[in-house]
Amino acid sequence: MTQPLIRAVRDGLAELADSGRAPDMQRYMKSAMPFRGVPKPARAQLARRVFAEHVIADRATWEATVRQLWHEATYREERYLAIELTGHRMARAWQDPDAVPLYRELIVTGAWWDFVDELAIRRIGPILRRFRDELTPLMRSWARHEDRWLRRSAVICQVTAKAATDRDLLADVITANIDDKDFFLRKGIGWALRDYAKTDPDWVRAFVAEHPGLSPLSRREALKNL
Repeated sequence: MTQPLIRAVRDGLAELADSGRAPDMQRYMKSAMPFRGVPKPARAQLARRVFAEHVIADRATWEATVRQLWHEATYREERYLAIELTGHRMARAWQDPDAVPLYRELIVTGAWWDFVDELAIRRIGPILRRFRDELTPLMRSWARHEDRWLRRSAVICQVTAKAATDRDLLADVITANIDDKDFFLRKGIGWALRDYAKTDPDWVRAFVAEHPGLSPLSRREALKNL
């Protein structure tokens, strides 16, 4: 099952390739890996067709397919399709703490915001909300990890959580990174606070006021819509 699905993904991307668009996409993403030049709507349509034609019945095959698509990718869109596969409805039953090592692997090896943000918000976040006892300590650990993308993942994983946001966790992962000068962490902190401000603006105002060590970028992003 793994090989036919992967061939179908690669063949589909090759058919949709736009050599005129590809260099601009690569330049925008500052990617060492080339692009095929396939925009997101076309990728999504391809994913729906291919995944419907090649149904994966068990968890081990799903993980193996994701890893092969990811690690053997020669074009960035192959990795986007690997991420699509992690969130496909056929994988719904496998969205639990046992999936986290796979997502961690993709975050660390992807090491760029286009991969990391999707995985943190749309994969790690929902698992955190369903399995708080298992994931909360892990997110606190990630927030203090030497890998900046794991730290960013811990910071932004509750974006879109709204009233289900664990404020204690949010405060902890932010304060753990408040002195970090990394742009992506500072931007992520601001984003996480700005998003939660839609639900509890008073809490965000108070948090910003109580943490003068927040970078100007984080502070500006947090208060942008307040």
